[in-house]
Amino acid sequence: MKITDIKTHILLDPGMDATATSSNQDTIVVEVETDEGITGVGETDLNAWVARACIEAPGTHTMDRGLRQMLIGSDPTDPKARWQEMYVGSAMTGRRGAVIHALGALDMALWDIAGKAAGVPTWQLLGDARPEGHLVPYASLLPNAGSDYDAFAASIGGQAIAAAKNGFRAGKLELLTRGPYAHTGLAVADERMVEIIAEVRRATGPDFTIMVDVAYGWDNWRQALAVIETWAEYNVYFVETPIWTDDLDGYAELARHSPIPLAAGEWLATRYEFQAYVDRQALHVLQPDVGRVGGITEALEVTKIAAANDLLVVPHGWKTGITVAATSHLAAVTPCLPFFEFVPPAIAESRLRRELVNDELELRSDGTLALPTRPGLGIELNRDAMAEFEAAGARL
Repeated sequence: MKITDIKTHILLDPGMDATATSSNQDTIVVEVETDEGITGVGETDLNAWVARACIEAPGTHTMDRGLRQMLIGSDPTDPKARWQEMYVGSAMTGRRGAVIHALGALDMALWDIAGKAAGVPTWQLLGDARPEGHLVPYASLLPNAGSDYDAFAASIGGQAIAAAKNGFRAGKLELLTRGPYAHTGLAVADERMVEIIAEVRRATGPDFTIMVDVAYGWDNWRQALAVIETWAEYNVYFVETPIWTDDLDGYAELARHSPIPLAAGEWLATRYEFQAYVDRQALHVLQPDVGRVGGITEALEVTKIAAANDLLVVPHGWKTGITVAATSHLAAVTPCLPFFEFVPPAIAESRLRRELVNDELELRSDGTLALPTRPGLGIELNRDAMAEFEAAGARL
């Protein structure tokens, strides 16, 4: 089998809100086509126009080749070999950041092809099924309620209650109320964050797992610690990205003092960036985004690092159903992965999350998902919706 073409589609939710801290309002979808009629689909969480440039830009010498250029004519059923070729071949421009994020979309599509070609769900090519034989998603909750604190608190509390009633065992409160990624202009005093956590705990009960994301809200680890300590009595599972990603010293100090485990990794590219955190004992929970980290191939390497160091993996997945499906296949073979991010389509603000794909991931009454059974990633693109989203992207 040979790759014959790679198509890139920039998609945009027609209702995009530029003030929202939400990257699931746009995406790039790649379709990798082969001479045997099998097509693989992937995406990544990166500015879609930048991602397209990373994929389609030609190379001019052996150390800076184009990603698309390297794949055309190659065998798609060996994603690990293709990953290494793309990583080395784009090294002068890539190695980290945007090129690796874009490479991740292509790697995802290659694993889709590999599963389809073998007639099995992709996870069966990755490893053995997790012992319990099911997956546990968590509901990721971020309402668009404007800049008013009371409206935001009521909305996110209502989302958490709805998630619990719908069977979710866990939910993450996206308390993006301060710092560089304050959602829709929210500006909330630190002491009010605990009010939301306390109310959600009261409403959902002691058995519902609560996670909290603050999106790099604090300037340093001491400032973060002073607030996090006030949350300790509410049994928060982890606090995500409390300080800036590059502050490894700060994460290491906070990890030593925090009463709540620390999670981060949504922006990290390749296993090597995760290894730097692990070497400093700076995290308790690793959060690779399957697209951004470099695809399923590289996400699998991060899970190995976690397992070797008795850490947990809870992947980031704030995108469309393509990323959710790809993450489910990683989860299917990773015992140290207790939850993965799942934006419930029923309450998702983004139409891309609600409408772009048809998949088989249906939440059961016990809060679990069955292991995927369809060949490849097990998704089908909604072509009508995709055409509308692509037209919106073109207008922008």
